[in-house]
Amino acid sequence: MNFIEIAKKRYSVRNYSSKKVEKEKLDKILQAAHVAPTAANLQPVHLIAVESKEGLEKISKGANIYNAPLAIIVCADHNKAWVRPFDQKQTGDIDAAILTDHMMLEATELGLGTVWVCYFQPDVIRKEFDLPDNLEPINILVIGYGNEEAADTERHDHLRIPLTDLVSYEKL
Repeated sequence: MNFIEIAKKRYSVRNYSSKKVEKEKLDKILQAAHVAPTAANLQPVHLIAVESKEGLEKISKGANIYNAPLAIIVCADHNKAWVRPFDQKQTGDIDAAILTDHMMLEATELGLGTVWVCYFQPDVIRKEFDLPDNLEPINILVIGYGNEEAADTERHDHLRIPLTDLVSYEKL
């Protein structure tokens, strides 16, 4: 499968089977995060892979993870993030998003479903996982075997704005 096919195949899964994600597949997903680019290669991200019943219950106190067997809490490390000198923009949240996207696409290639959860209570996640002040939970990537019909890979033709509205070109 080429990149655009993987990207089109990926969709937000909100119904998971109880089948566990195999360790080999989790390792590949984490490897995809490991090779993801970050600003100035500072790698200001920390991942918490949660598979245990107890850990998943802790996440469920602050987020809907759709009964998935695996969730990865993606955190930005504010002690390590690059800061743009012109406006002091810290890039930890951007770096966390890049890692999440790499993991989502790798999971898709491996035949797994995902949903990127940003609607969660960060204070609950911080407390349940005893996160230090420098780690900010940015999102939760939910992963597992989907228990629903896959989305149409051609849905983007009518669900996305036209490419002509998305892109503008410089005028010379």
